[in-house]
Formats: sequence, structure tokens, C-alpha cells
Amino acid sequence: MLIDFFETVRQAKVPCSVREYLDLVEAVSAHLAFADMDEFYAIARLCLVKDEKHYDKFDKAFAAYFQGLELPPDFLNEAGIPEDWMRKEFERILSQEDMDKIDALGGLDKLMEEFQKRLEEQEKRHQGGNRMIGTGGTSPFGANGYNPEGFRIEQGKSRHKKAVKVWEKRQYRDLDDSIELGIRNIKVALRRLRKFARQGAAEELDLDDTIGATAKNAGFLDIKMVPERHNAVKVLLFFDVGGSMDPHVRTCEELFSAARTEFKHMETFYFHNCLYESVWQNNVRRMNEQIKTWDILRKYGNDYKVIFVGDAMMAPYEVTHAGGSVEHWNEEPGAVWLQRITDHYDKIAWINPAPKSYWGNGGSLGAIRSIFNDHMYPLTLSGLEDAMKFLAK
Repeated sequence: MLIDFFETVRQAKVPCSVREYLDLVEAVSAHLAFADMDEFYAIARLCLVKDEKHYDKFDKAFAAYFQGLELPPDFLNEAGIPEDWMRKEFERILSQEDMDKIDALGGLDKLMEEFQKRLEEQEKRHQGGNRMIGTGGTSPFGANGYNPEGFRIEQGKSRHKKAVKVWEKRQYRDLDDSIELGIRNIKVALRRLRKFARQGAAEELDLDDTIGATAKNAGFLDIKMVPERHNAVKVLLFFDVGGSMDPHVRTCEELFSAARTEFKHMETFYFHNCLYESVWQNNVRRMNEQIKTWDILRKYGNDYKVIFVGDAMMAPYEVTHAGGSVEHWNEEPGAVWLQRITDHYDKIAWINPAPKSYWGNGGSLGAIRSIFNDHMYPLTLSGLEDAMKFLAK
């Protein structure tokens, strides 16, 4: 039962085991999804997919296995379309404006009656035209054409956003870890770095403790409250700005936006090319409001997780020599300050927005990788996940 479907999902690189397969079989056997493709899709995804980044892979596998089975022609011709199902689906996906446009054909009843009639009349594929079910025409039924009051079959994507029913819709393609970054994707990766703690006023119901206390109280309700859980991880985030980092501004902005919502205890600082004796928190006033690096080491304890974001691509002397900075005279080499940071904090990682194929092993990048004990990760979803796993240890 469902073995072929399970294998199709596995072939799509969705990591699921026999345990997940047995959960799905048990759910179907219990009629949690019965004669309803949408319900089966939801229960199958719930049982087989344990990480939302695999949702798009699952969607593609589901479409490949069940292609054309959602409303097969034989079902339409012999049994008709379940009216209550269609009406509920229309009410869910259509705006009032779309429903008004359907009235141009006489309402839903007329639309479905006409669709079934044309299925019975049609004997071959149609291209173009304005009546039969086909492609590229103006009939209300089919694909790759245009009619504002119709619905689409086997098209794969909407061309005019006017179809009543989008038969194949992938809603999670932006969660695939093989595509480019986005704020939502970055948040998913950053969630690898979590350490929950309960602090503050007791405002959240502790269900287990309430049940136990009520039982001990002879059945009289004894409500127990606990403080809300928060991510207790503390983060220092250092961004390289200017120069060779300009092409990466958008990606770094997305990373900063995601990190700001994921980490409640986070301080952000800026530097240029390499860390020296001072950093800043406001680029507009960077020359007047600098913060001594020594002050950061004294103020923030070693329980902070430290993340540097930069391409680490500069002249080697900017890292290795006094006076190497291109903006000011630094009394001590940047490597000395980076080493002080790595000596003070237990967990520190460098995130590099430049493609890993550009890194190489020498020069300034090689020197920084050596100081960070090779804990440099590319600014990709998999790279961020690896960095968060390391910092969470």
C-alpha cells in the first residue's frame, strides 16, 4: 500500500524512513484522508516531511506520482463532479471579484454543466479555439489560453492569474535548500542556533503541571503558570562593509533582518576589511562614534556566540602588518585583534558571501581561515546551517 508513492518521494531526495511510511499507512487506514486529494496531500506531507525546506521536493514528487489523477476524465464522465467539494474549493481560493466574473457564464452551476458537456463531446486534443477543452485558446476550460471566467487543467502554472482552479500549485518552492537565499530561508537556517529558557513573569499556561496539580487537589482546578520560552542565545554579529562587500549588500541585509527576528539578545557592529582596535554601530557616524574593541571584549562575556560576515578578500598586509589598514594607522595587525576575539569567545564563526570556489588557500582569506580554525562557511543555506550547528555545540 503506497509503496510506489513512498519510493517516488525518496527518489526526490526527501529524507524519509520506513517509520514515516508506516505513519502514513496508519493515518490512511484510520481514514484521516478519505476520497479527498487535498486531505491526502496534507496528511502525506505531515507524515513524510520532517523539515520544511523539503516541501518543494515533496510537491514535485507528489505531482509526478499523481499527475492527472486528481480529477481523471473517466471520473468526470461517469460520476460527475462533487458539487459540495467544488463549491468549498471555489469559496476558498476565489475573491469576490472572481466570483462575480463567473456569473458571466451563468454562475458555477452553468460553468460545471458546460464543462462536463464539452468533455463528453470532445474526442481529440484541441489547440486554440474558443469552445473545446484545449490549449492556447479562449475557451473557459483548458490551459495556456485566456478566459477570465474559466478554470485550468494540466497547465503547470497560471499565465493570467484568472483560473478558477489551479490544478498543480507548488507553494513551497522558496524553501528548497538548492536555491538562492531569502529572508524566510535564512530564518529557517538560523533556527539551528537555539537555546530556550523561561524568563520573566509567569504568563503562559503550564498544561502538564496544571493537570498534575489538579489531580493532587482532588479534582479542583489548580492552574499553574510559567514564564514564556525565549531563545536565550546571545550573539555578537560583525559585518564587513564597503569596498568588495558592496555587491553583497542585499544578501547581508537579508541575513541581518532574519537574525534580528531570530535572536533577541544580539549586538551588531561594523568594520572594514579586517577587525582592528575599533568598530562602530552606525555607518553614518562611524568616524565620531567608534567603539573600542577592548571594550567589547570586556563588556560581553564568553557565553556570546560570535559571527563575522565578510568576504575576507583584501591585501594580505591588511591582516598581517601594523599600518596595514587602508583607512587609518593601526598600531597592531588585524590578525592580533582577530586572535584576541577567538581566544576570548568559545564559539566563533566567519560567514563568507563570496562563492566558495573563489576562496583559495592563501592570501588574506587563508590567513583568516587559519585564525578561525577553518570555521569559515559560505553564505548559503547549507553553509548557514553548518555554521549554526557548530555554534550550537
